[in-house]
Amino acid sequence: MKRREKNQGGCEEAPAKLADANGMTCSRDADGKSGLSKMRVMGVLVACLMISSVFFSLSVVLRDPPSDGVPPDERVLELNAKSRRETGSVEGTSHSVMGSEDKLLGGLLATGFDEDFCTSRYGSVSYRKASGHKPSPYLVSRLRAYEALHKRCGPNTEPYNRAVEYLRSDDGSPKQFMGCKYVVWISFSGLGNRILTLASTFLYALLTNRVLLVDPGVDMADLFCEPFPNASWFLPLDFPLKDQFHGFDQNSGHCYGKMLKENSPDVMNKMNPPSFLYLHLVHNYDDQDKLFFCEDEQSFLKEVPWLIVKSDNYFIPSLFLIPLFEEELNNLFPEIETVFHFLGQYLFHPTNPVWGLVKRYYHAYLSGFDEKMGIQIRVFDTGTGPFQHVLDQILACTGRENLLPSVDRGRSILPNSYSHKSKVVLVTSLSSGYSEHIRDLYWENPTTTGEVVSVFQPSHEEHQQTEKQMHNQKAWSEMYLLSLMDTLVTSSWSTFGYVAQGLGGLRPWILYKPENRTAPDPPCQRAMSMEPCFHAPPFYDCKAKRGIDTGELVPHVRHCEDMSWGLKLINPSND
Repeated sequence: MKRREKNQGGCEEAPAKLADANGMTCSRDADGKSGLSKMRVMGVLVACLMISSVFFSLSVVLRDPPSDGVPPDERVLELNAKSRRETGSVEGTSHSVMGSEDKLLGGLLATGFDEDFCTSRYGSVSYRKASGHKPSPYLVSRLRAYEALHKRCGPNTEPYNRAVEYLRSDDGSPKQFMGCKYVVWISFSGLGNRILTLASTFLYALLTNRVLLVDPGVDMADLFCEPFPNASWFLPLDFPLKDQFHGFDQNSGHCYGKMLKENSPDVMNKMNPPSFLYLHLVHNYDDQDKLFFCEDEQSFLKEVPWLIVKSDNYFIPSLFLIPLFEEELNNLFPEIETVFHFLGQYLFHPTNPVWGLVKRYYHAYLSGFDEKMGIQIRVFDTGTGPFQHVLDQILACTGRENLLPSVDRGRSILPNSYSHKSKVVLVTSLSSGYSEHIRDLYWENPTTTGEVVSVFQPSHEEHQQTEKQMHNQKAWSEMYLLSLMDTLVTSSWSTFGYVAQGLGGLRPWILYKPENRTAPDPPCQRAMSMEPCFHAPPFYDCKAKRGIDTGELVPHVRHCEDMSWGLKLINPSND
């Protein structure tokens, strides 16, 4: 290439004229020096402008940082993290991506709550896989209608005050009450029982257009957020009958079962409805108490302004056997086995202290694994555990059902060609011995598949402490953690396991109850549905007035896998 030579003016030989950024030219004439001087001046001006622009930009950033005070690069990271949270893609989890609308669970939950006051209500969706079950439009509409009723008639409203005044002034004289009607749930029994009975009582309130009011007991407010917008479900402390709750039993004067015992049907039909009745639905209830599940008795009860309920049973299956409620229940729950799944997700949201326990444990021990499995252990044997037959049964169940891989005790390490999937096992038990044995098994021996198995247990309280606040907060957090697992193994007769499977929409493998301290064979069975079991149902034909097997009346109410006399709801198609 021919080298270009410069003339005295500093311009290249070709082309004869070059335009600079400001349109000025450099030419080979007597004005060369003048042109060069102008170019230098303009270059200085351009450089000054560029430097000024940089300083101006810096001054703006330093003077006006983002409103939250986060430096620009950290703010980008925070926005990215927020985006992941809003789509349900929490780092370290294997859960499905959720749209922002799914925090309402398909319309099950209402809007309008302060999210900071109860972060679990809308935040739990980020920790749970997308459910294959959707609430019916009719259930959603009925829940919104109930919320309006509760807001209109709940505590500290004019209808509530009138109803309480009616209750205080009851002198036994006949009179008609035209206001809002209520069902009051008494806090009673262990935490699992309380959750199941409260869900049952709420469904009864929904079916009978009553307002549900909850006795807060010693810790209900510490465990559960308010489920209804702009209104409390807790019974005010000055409720007139509150001091009598612990004394209510089958011998109480207002016990409905006792009234049926002492009066003939003709007398009952002519009797004016009292201001309140006590319904004894505890496991030791008698034949007269069980008449609550008959349609004729419901006709009388619907006129009573206040119903007070004490129960330790999940009595919903028997509500499905009352013809009066049949059509409404079918509309609410076209998929029969989703009753507690939806009611539980609607009603029971951990308070912020409990949700803190859930989140911290989840992120510390359970996130980042390919599969998550829960094992809930309830032991009925007396004495000091762990018991070898219980451990043998757990390992037999998880092995036969391919829930956990087997180990190769003859080798210290397996070839790299095997799978390197990771699985975490969450164990809940009052004893630490079972999780320690399972943990050591997978620590000391390689699996035949190459899978890596990690085992964790949040607490081991040794014995149940129903009235201790922190004990119940831990129990509630562990139920919730179990509900976040992919698969679940539970113990027979355990309401703790029932709550977890229902909230998570899981059909667990149920460990049969051992007899004579011997591991049963087979060790477990897959549940027919995710519904809890009603442990003490009535066996009575209300029309024929005689005993009958209520597990044989309709295809969607069957006997439980873990308790032959219990009742549970199933989808007939699951057979």
